[in-house]
Amino acid sequence: MRKQSLYNIVLLLGASFVLTSCFVAKEYERPALQETEALYRTDNLPTDSLSMAEVSWTTMFTDPYLKQYIEEGLQNNIDVRIALQQLAAAEAYALQGKAGYFPTLSAGASITHQELSKNSQFGAFLADTSTDQFDLTANLSWEADIWGKIRSNKRATQAAYLQSVAGHQAVKTQLISSIAIAYYNLLALDTQLEITKQTILTRDSSVVTIKALKDAGQVTQVAVDQNIAQYNNAKALQIDLETAIFKMENTLSILLGKGPQEFERSTLGVQDIDEDIRLGVPATLLSNRPDVMAAEYGLIQSFELTNVARSNFYPSLKLTATGGFQSLELDKLLSANSLFASLVGGLTQPLFNQRKIKTQNEVAIAQKEQALLQFKKILLVAGTEVSNALYTYEAETKKIEFRELEVAALKNAEANSEELLKNGYANYLDLLTARQSALSAELNSVDSKLQQLIAMVNLYEALGGGWK
Repeated sequence: MRKQSLYNIVLLLGASFVLTSCFVAKEYERPALQETEALYRTDNLPTDSLSMAEVSWTTMFTDPYLKQYIEEGLQNNIDVRIALQQLAAAEAYALQGKAGYFPTLSAGASITHQELSKNSQFGAFLADTSTDQFDLTANLSWEADIWGKIRSNKRATQAAYLQSVAGHQAVKTQLISSIAIAYYNLLALDTQLEITKQTILTRDSSVVTIKALKDAGQVTQVAVDQNIAQYNNAKALQIDLETAIFKMENTLSILLGKGPQEFERSTLGVQDIDEDIRLGVPATLLSNRPDVMAAEYGLIQSFELTNVARSNFYPSLKLTATGGFQSLELDKLLSANSLFASLVGGLTQPLFNQRKIKTQNEVAIAQKEQALLQFKKILLVAGTEVSNALYTYEAETKKIEFRELEVAALKNAEANSEELLKNGYANYLDLLTARQSALSAELNSVDSKLQQLIAMVNLYEALGGGWK
C-alpha cells in the first residue's frame, strides 16, 4: 500500500510537470525606448558613455565647508533616515519572497474534553460518557512551483526592494543638490551684503558732500533729499539681505537635521567647479539616475506580477503532511501506539471564482502598462532636466562676461558723474542714476555667478550624480 501511495504521488508530480508546457512564465526584457533619441536637445550630441554623474560628490565639490555639511546631511537628514526605514521594510519583503520555495510547518498541542449525551447513539452504550483526548501534532504543507508563480513573485519582491534602494539613492542625490544650492545661496547673499555695506558707506559720505555743495549754492535741497533717500534705500536693502541670510541658514539647518544656527563658510569668489561637463549618451540615465532606475524596477515588479496573475488560471499542486501523537490517556501520549500520520497530494484547478482571477489578471496587465508609461515619462523628464540645466549653465557663463563689463562701465560712470557734479558740469540726477545702476549691476553680477553654480549642481543631479 505504501508503494502504491508513493507511486500515485510520483505520477501526480509527473503529470503536473507535463502541464507546464501549457504555460511558461515570461522573462523580462527592457522595452525599446525611442525616447532616448535626442533626449538632451543639443547640437553637440555626446558619443562618450562616460558621464560626470559617475564622479563622486567628494570630488565634484572642493569647498571644505560644503563637503563637511554634505557629510553631516547624509548622516542626519530626516528624509534620508525615513528612506532607510523604507529600505529596511522592502528588504524584509524581499526575504519573504525568497522563502516562497520553502514549505510551511506548524506544530500544536491540544486537549479535548467531550461530554456525550446518554440518550445519543453512542452515549447509550457507554458507561462513561465523559472523554478526554490529548493531541500533539505537526502540519507540513508545500506547493510545487510548476508554473513559476513562486519564482515570479520572488522576482517581484526583489524588484520592489531594488526600487526602494534606488529611491534611497534618489533622496541622497536630491539632498546633496539641495545642500550645495543652499550653501551657494548663502555665499551669494554674503557677497551682496558686503557690496551693499560698501555702498552704504559711499552714500553716507556722498550725503555729506551733497550738503556741502548745497551750502555752496551748486545744488538745491531736492538733491540733498534724493541722496538721503538713496542712502536709506541701501540701508533697507541691507536688512532684506540679512533677513534672507537668516532664513537660508535655517533652511540649511533643516537639511542637515539640526536646529537653527549660523554656519561657517567661505566666499563666493573662490567657488569653482573644475569638473569637465560630460553628459554621456542618454542611455546612461538608465543606470545613473536613481529615479529612472526606480521606475524601471517598478516596471519589472509589475511585469512579474502579470506572470503571477496568469499562473492563477492553472492548477496548483500541493502536498500536505500531518503527523504526531494522539491518545485518550496523557501518560500514553508519547508511546509508539499513539503515533499517526497522513500525506495528501492534490491538484486544484480553479473553475468559478466570482471572476476574481480574471479581474486580477486584467488589473495586473493594466498596472504593467501604467508602470511602462510612468517609466517613459520619468525618462523624458530626466532628459528635459539635463537639457535645461546644460542650457542654463552655458547661458549664465556667457552672461557673466557681459555682467562684469557692465559693472566696470557703470562704476566709471558713477565716478565720472560725481566728479562732474563737483565741478558743476553735471546735475545730481545723473549721479543718482549712475549709482543705482552700478549697485544693481554688481548685485546682478553676483546673481549670475550664483546661477552658474546652481546650474552646474542641477546638471550633476539631473545626470544622476551624487549617490555613488
